[in-house]
Amino acid sequence: PGQEYESTYLGKMPPGFGMIAALQGDLDTRDGEGRVYFRQDSSRDALRRSAEIINRAFPEDDEFNPTHAVVITWVDVTAHEPHSRGDGNRKRNTFQLVIASMETASYAIVLYPRDGIQFTSTPANGQSVVMHGGFSKGLVKGFLFSSQGPYYRTTTEDEASIRALAEETNSGQRGVWVYEIGTSPYFTNVVAGEVTDLPAEATRRPAYTDGQQVEYPHFESEGAQIEVHPVQYQPHQPGNPEVVVVDDTDINVDGESTAVHCWKIITILLAVPVTFLLCFHVFSVFSYNLGTCANNANKCSQFADCKDYSSGYCCHCRPGFYGNGIQCVAEGNPQRMNGKVYGKVYVGNSPSPVEFTSNDLHSYVVVNDGRSYVAISEVPYTLGPSLQPLSALGGVIGWAFALEQPGFKNGFSIIGGEFTRQAEVTFLPGNEKLTIRQEFKGIDEHDHLAVSTTLEGRVPEVPRGSTVQIERYSEIYQYSNNLITSSSTRDYVVSLPDGSTETRMYQWRQTITFQSCQHGDSLRDMKPTQMLSVDQVFVMYDANNELIRFAMSNKIGDVNGGQPQENPCFTGRHGCDTNAVCRPGEGTQFNCECAAGFNGDGRTCYERTKTQCETHRDSLLGAGPRGPRPPIGQYVPTCDENGAYEPMQCHSSTGHCWCVDRNGQEIPGTRSGPGSRPMCESHSPLLCINHGGVPPPVGPTPRPDVHPLPPGTHLLFAQSGRIEHVPLEGHDMKKEDAKAVLHLPEKVIIGVAYDCVEKMVYWTEITSPSISKASIQGGEPTEVIRSDLDSPEGIAVDHLGRTLFWTDSVKDRIEVASLDGSQRRVIIDSDLVNPRAIITDPPNGNLYWTDWNRDAPKIETSYMDGSNRRVLVKDDLGLPNGLTYDPQSSMLCWADAGTHKMECTHPARGDRRQVMEGIQYPFGITSFGKNIYYTDWRRDAVVAVDRYAGKESDQFQPQKRTKLYGITTAYAQCPSGQNYCAVNNGGCTHLCLATPAGRSCKCPNNAVGVGCVERDGGY
Repeated sequence: PGQEYESTYLGKMPPGFGMIAALQGDLDTRDGEGRVYFRQDSSRDALRRSAEIINRAFPEDDEFNPTHAVVITWVDVTAHEPHSRGDGNRKRNTFQLVIASMETASYAIVLYPRDGIQFTSTPANGQSVVMHGGFSKGLVKGFLFSSQGPYYRTTTEDEASIRALAEETNSGQRGVWVYEIGTSPYFTNVVAGEVTDLPAEATRRPAYTDGQQVEYPHFESEGAQIEVHPVQYQPHQPGNPEVVVVDDTDINVDGESTAVHCWKIITILLAVPVTFLLCFHVFSVFSYNLGTCANNANKCSQFADCKDYSSGYCCHCRPGFYGNGIQCVAEGNPQRMNGKVYGKVYVGNSPSPVEFTSNDLHSYVVVNDGRSYVAISEVPYTLGPSLQPLSALGGVIGWAFALEQPGFKNGFSIIGGEFTRQAEVTFLPGNEKLTIRQEFKGIDEHDHLAVSTTLEGRVPEVPRGSTVQIERYSEIYQYSNNLITSSSTRDYVVSLPDGSTETRMYQWRQTITFQSCQHGDSLRDMKPTQMLSVDQVFVMYDANNELIRFAMSNKIGDVNGGQPQENPCFTGRHGCDTNAVCRPGEGTQFNCECAAGFNGDGRTCYERTKTQCETHRDSLLGAGPRGPRPPIGQYVPTCDENGAYEPMQCHSSTGHCWCVDRNGQEIPGTRSGPGSRPMCESHSPLLCINHGGVPPPVGPTPRPDVHPLPPGTHLLFAQSGRIEHVPLEGHDMKKEDAKAVLHLPEKVIIGVAYDCVEKMVYWTEITSPSISKASIQGGEPTEVIRSDLDSPEGIAVDHLGRTLFWTDSVKDRIEVASLDGSQRRVIIDSDLVNPRAIITDPPNGNLYWTDWNRDAPKIETSYMDGSNRRVLVKDDLGLPNGLTYDPQSSMLCWADAGTHKMECTHPARGDRRQVMEGIQYPFGITSFGKNIYYTDWRRDAVVAVDRYAGKESDQFQPQKRTKLYGITTAYAQCPSGQNYCAVNNGGCTHLCLATPAGRSCKCPNNAVGVGCVERDGGY
């Protein structure tokens, strides 16, 4: 700001605008040494440290966990002119302001380091003026005129009050001052921190002491005196509050390059948004890592897929596994944890501690019912009985793998296995304190969770021979960006050797810090609070073996208790094998499925012995902290779900593929080059009478639970590694006749399309990734396209022109090819961010697709050759996932997971109407007659909607309860209509792509030297 603007407030405080003044004066950075830095900082360390300082300044308040912070640092700034008292060298000040906020409150932290305040006044209007610290609301508009709002001043006109900033405190730490500057819903007050005493070990210098009673200068505005407020904390009673020691006051400055910036800070102060305009020579402190999956996919678990976003990439566990994408474990498998315990623990009044020097810690969790067991070895009798109340030593394991109630996630599902947990235990009434710090280091090569535990502090004595009983309890976990907190008070009963009992208690507070992916939707879907319910707590000290044991049953669910769950999968009373997953059905029905790597009926599961193929594969895979990794450039065989060699093997680096026999030996003459696939005979005895081996994992006919499609019209939908069908009787779903059509274990099928001419189903899957097809009348699946795909999602068939269209949400493009995968051509490759659903209108030559770009979602159309592209819908969209076109009514309909609406429009007229609102999380959508059918991620169901009545008419939930993806209608007969490509390929040499007025003859992208002729126009 210029000098004229400065003259309105320098020496004339308070200003007529909102201000947070860490130390206000006429400061100078022009000499090249003074600097002002600023940054928005939501890093784990910044938020953690802010929370610690604020919570220690307000020990009686509810815990505050900020989600955002703004940091401004003044380093070595001088007064605009040499100090008025004329020192030989220019004096410099250094201080820092942090504004930490969450949705309901904001705090200001001001840090003044020792020797950081070297001058206390600056020139203003020809005189020396003492610098100011405080908070001003500025002018407040009234009905007829504006008046000066309240001014909360933290210093006085005495220069000693400025020097005292680096020597005193209201937060328990010298030079650190904390102020609450806004609390929802009114934001009408400024409250100072409450811990005014310094740590006892600090030597206190003589300092200014009158700051508790602040005198405010008179300032007339509109004939009224400013409302003044004492802002420093005044204890109600004399005495020394609990002394809290925090880290030394270090000012952290990050910087790389200098530039001139003006930055507007807007925060809520005193009931109004307050804007600060900073214009300085500053260091740029932001550097975003725009990493992509191409360079970072190896950081994901081997059981995860990498997904690119506009701001970076994230890893997502595949269906059948859970975790944060970096760490993924198989659903249903019991989880083990191994680690070491270190530290020193004092018992009772003992002057000597019991030391832990690499003691073993082991834990075992039955994940499908939430039971956890923890044991620590070599615990001497002098300590063992006194550790019995601390079931919380293993409580984090129970939380990490708790039995999940519907809609809720345990710790590992959210943050994986790499995190830090710190817990503070205060025993009452003796005030003994114990700190538990645990570093969880992820899954090791044995699939065990690795942990290092440190115990420091003192516990009250529990006499030898005593037992401890802990009643069931609940604990609320609060989730925010990279930080999870919980606190509670727990009672326990000590049964003494003489038969008497004592009821004791301790207070418990813990923080869990972790690194999460900031680019995907996982944080957006994370619930802010969840409740851990711990039942059947058992503790025991085994003196003979010097073991301390804890056992408990854990569930994670709604803080309000939610609806009582009767399904055995949610109560844990299902009887499934400990190596099985419990899949809930309707009501109290459920199904037990053996976990990956196990065989059986789910009630009894046994570990499958490695086959020849699995032994071959695993010998080539190196084990690492995130699981096996394929060696770069080396062929690794692929095995089916039964461990047999896949009939076709491919080299991931060279792109060559070949057929193998049941022993994995290459069959001569079958090797093909990149981009093509040999036709390999199955090893299944049901299909190939001369071959031995086990049934392959794919195909409508080889498996007893996979069936060809009977006559009639059906719905086909994708569910993880399978495609299922529901017959339609009229427009009603015959749910009792629903069956699997295709089974592809360990694949994630996204899009489904149907060719009514050849009775062929086409699908996209993102694990390979690839596009494949199979006859619904029986036969083996065949890969159509495998190369140059990243994340194929939507897929559509032109049954007249015999072409295939698909979207790729990583490559951000739309392609077309012949139904056999040849003649590929990119038709749209610009202005796409997250393309998903795609639909054809073959008789009219139109193509429609959705782009769920969160910043600008849209629904677009073009001719089938990609020409005449235009936006159909862009307003009032959120996440348009599903799209369908009804040829009878010419209506284009979509389902939106952001607006939770289903809507339709006539593409030619542009009218738009709402069919239904309040739907939960739709993904795929298709139509048949009066009904629209969609898949819902939240309900794990196919839902039928009567589009004329505008209401839901039915739903079908498959027995396997996982996410449902794409859905399409398999017509008994092809819809009526023709286009110019239906006869003789439209006279084209290669691709014939229909348009409303005719067709376009197009060449594939790799058509060099193949005699292709391109032309547009009618037939």
